[in-house]
Amino acid sequence: QVQLVESGGGLVQPGGSLSLSCAASGRTFSNYGMGWFRQAPGKEREFVAAISRDGGSTNYADSVKGRCTISRDNAKNAVYLQMNSLKPEDTAVYYCAARFTPTTAASFTTGARYDYWGQGTQVTVSS
Repeated sequence: QVQLVESGGGLVQPGGSLSLSCAASGRTFSNYGMGWFRQAPGKEREFVAAISRDGGSTNYADSVKGRCTISRDNAKNAVYLQMNSLKPEDTAVYYCAARFTPTTAASFTTGARYDYWGQGTQVTVSS
């Protein structure tokens, strides 16, 4: 079992920045590919960014490419999402997810491929 706890959400003005964190516990963090997803009210959950277990591979949704950076620190059992130039359409609950991939250095963009999820952190972009 892996426990994931997100933090760093909040209210920010358009054009502003936020840094989300996800703290993991329970298993060897470096065996897990990690991802960030989001869900806005009335919409389906969507992929935001993903990173391989060793940090060597990343993927981004087109909607955030160039504005967001995913990173991880395996020594701290944490994954991060730096979001810049935020837009109102970025408003959503952001979820951290983990997929057990001890032998594959790949990043995954499909939510169904993830094994564990956090409870989410709210990001609101509004003036």
